[in-house]
Amino acid sequence: MRDEFARQAVADGDQDAIRAVLADVCRLTDMGFAAVARVTEDRWIACQVLDKIEFGLTPGGELEIAKTICTEIREHGEAVVFDDASIDMEWRTHPVPILYGFKSYASFPIFLSNGTFYGTLCAIDPARRRIATPEVIARMRACALHVAALLDRAIV
Repeated sequence: MRDEFARQAVADGDQDAIRAVLADVCRLTDMGFAAVARVTEDRWIACQVLDKIEFGLTPGGELEIAKTICTEIREHGEAVVFDDASIDMEWRTHPVPILYGFKSYASFPIFLSNGTFYGTLCAIDPARRRIATPEVIARMRACALHVAALLDRAIV
């Protein structure tokens, strides 16, 4: 890892309970990749990752912030969920799904108890997955809230 900020993000995510949430997210969504990411105005750092699709990220790995949807979530504070970017009117020409080759995407903001935006709980898959349903969205939102509570306890 290149600096203390990245090391701290990995330390934040180094919890068995967060790994369990990522496993739950993959089961719930039938998606092959889930992560908790620390997202700032200029950085996206993987805190914890479950990668069954060989996306290639590990804890501490970074993506260029401008090449993420999480930067948009940081700006507007709302979840983004779609079943298949290739046929979704809003997302089919968006450069991020095209760049990384995923069809399904779900990402929820993580806000700490003091209201600070920490990052996102996200999941991707190269195949179409039925995730844009009220039930999946509600359960993913609950997972993001659980991660926020875990991070609150870890960050001193």
